[in-house]
Amino acid sequence: PKVDAAWNLHELTRELPLKAFVLYSSLAGVLGNAGQANYAAANTFLDTLAAHRQATGLPAHSLAWGLWAQTGAMTGDLTEADLTRLSRSGVHPLTATQGLDLFDAALATEEPLVALAAFNLPALRARAADDNLPAMLSGLVRVPARRGTAAQTAVVTAAPAQLAAGLIGLPADEQRSELMVLVRGTIAAVLGHADPDGIDPRSGLQKLGLDSLTAVELRNRLNAATGLRLPTTVAFDQPNAEALTEHLRTRILAEAAPGGDLPLAEEIDRITLALGGLRADDHAAVGTSLQALLRAWQDAELRHGSPAGEPEEADLDSVTDDELFAALDDELGL
Repeated sequence: PKVDAAWNLHELTRELPLKAFVLYSSLAGVLGNAGQANYAAANTFLDTLAAHRQATGLPAHSLAWGLWAQTGAMTGDLTEADLTRLSRSGVHPLTATQGLDLFDAALATEEPLVALAAFNLPALRARAADDNLPAMLSGLVRVPARRGTAAQTAVVTAAPAQLAAGLIGLPADEQRSELMVLVRGTIAAVLGHADPDGIDPRSGLQKLGLDSLTAVELRNRLNAATGLRLPTTVAFDQPNAEALTEHLRTRILAEAAPGGDLPLAEEIDRITLALGGLRADDHAAVGTSLQALLRAWQDAELRHGSPAGEPEEADLDSVTDDELFAALDDELGL
């Protein structure tokens, strides 16, 4: 709608003696925003149209607005936690007075594109310290000096390596406890909650308020903390903080183990925990998969010499991991 409307106005008014042609763009088109590629692209079109008009001698300004404090159709559903999260990203909501003053100032310039926002400098400095500051904003705050690629890589990888090293050798329950602190703290930070203890480990992540945008931020923070490369869907693949914690534990131990393979018993523990948070709609499909897994195990038992009708005592050591998962993949058509 923004692209079509702006272009139609440009076409219909290009021969008129206009004093001003003002487009309302967004900071998302200038800096980008997770999960809003289409919105950012539409606003970038407005910015480029303004530059095109000025280049041909026509009046034009594209105003790339940041967040306004006054609620509207796009911001009416934002909660206090949402506003806290946005402020933490480095942008304060504009008051109506600030917005009108910026409007007047922008139209007094000859620039076709002006970004209008109230920046939270301490938050930007924090993002710079985490090496997470958009390059376009680097001139607003002091960016920590880099000491070369090797030193930078060592700093980035030290914390994930220490996390993995600290988990190895601990009992499974203590591993989960350690990671739960990380997971709950990260969820609380992403959702703007002051107290991680308020995050119920068994409450659904979407019920807690996680959406597509905050899910991306959660994934990015967990990647940075653990050194893993989690998919953007990890917050939706795992039903709650408890399941997410177990998923991280499984992945971290698997990558830390020689050869990167997780013992089969650990995989079964992980699946068992995941079943506890299974949605009712998935019961039938998962049941079919588990039955296929059991058949594959029983077939492997027979191939290893157990007489038909007299199966040996159930022992997962009698079948290799590769045989078990290959049989499951065949059954599921993977």
